[in-house]
Amino acid sequence: MAILVDTETRLVVQGLTGSEGRFHGLRNRAYGTHVVAGVTPGKGGQDVDGIPVFDTVDSAVSSTGANTSMIVVPAAFAADAIYEAVDAGVDTIVCITEGVPAHDMLRIHAYLHARGVIMVGPNCPGALSPGKANVGIIPAEIFREGSVGLVSRSGTLTYQIGHELTQLGLGSSTIVGIGGDPVVGSSFVEVLALFEGDTQTEQVVMVGEIGGDEEEKAAAFIEGEMSKPVVAYIAGFTAPPGKTMGHAGAIISGSAGTAQAKKDALEARGIRVGVTPTETAHLVAELIRA
Repeated sequence: MAILVDTETRLVVQGLTGSEGRFHGLRNRAYGTHVVAGVTPGKGGQDVDGIPVFDTVDSAVSSTGANTSMIVVPAAFAADAIYEAVDAGVDTIVCITEGVPAHDMLRIHAYLHARGVIMVGPNCPGALSPGKANVGIIPAEIFREGSVGLVSRSGTLTYQIGHELTQLGLGSSTIVGIGGDPVVGSSFVEVLALFEGDTQTEQVVMVGEIGGDEEEKAAAFIEGEMSKPVVAYIAGFTAPPGKTMGHAGAIISGSAGTAQAKKDALEARGIRVGVTPTETAHLVAELIRA
């Protein structure tokens, strides 16, 4: 099985004719993802290396049966692109775009959830189900298929831990980068719930970072709702208070949002937390081989 993206994914790339959209859309197709359409207003009727381009997402969905959208458009147009994908009937949205205003995302979040649409991002690397589909910018070649689900706020740490797992001979069911902005489409809790219901996933790695309280919420959910073992890693133990570290959401305010506070909340509920990405991967290996 897998979550979010799989062999049934039919992908429309919003922004396919741009340099980033073209590069990653074609990479996704080369991996085996069914990239069935692109959308760029005013360029309908063209194609990108054989992928038909439409003026609207609605026409792309009607013509190709697209059920998933990857949004690679400038931040000024991203909110409209998300609304357009939802209104066209797309089930899953992956928004790669960085810099979507938080107040726009608050409205988008409510709009998505009212209609049952799943979105990861913005400011995220996407979702990969090894051997099935890649939607986004994740370097798929460093992952292998297996039973470990991986959900992360950090793209680069996702890649590093995925590589560590591969080096240990372990594979992943699905890798999900939820994005590092203060407001994103899907939370840790929502993705963990999907992993809990996935037959392929047997263990889960959660990669958090400083800022906010999503990891603390996830700790409570894991304790109360999950039967599958979860191992965590938190980035940012040396981050100074009040300074943004990489992501817009990675900032400590007062005593809230510190890496230590998150680690303590997880460990208080019996969730093992690795000190480094390497140790985190080895903790997963211990679970599997126990």
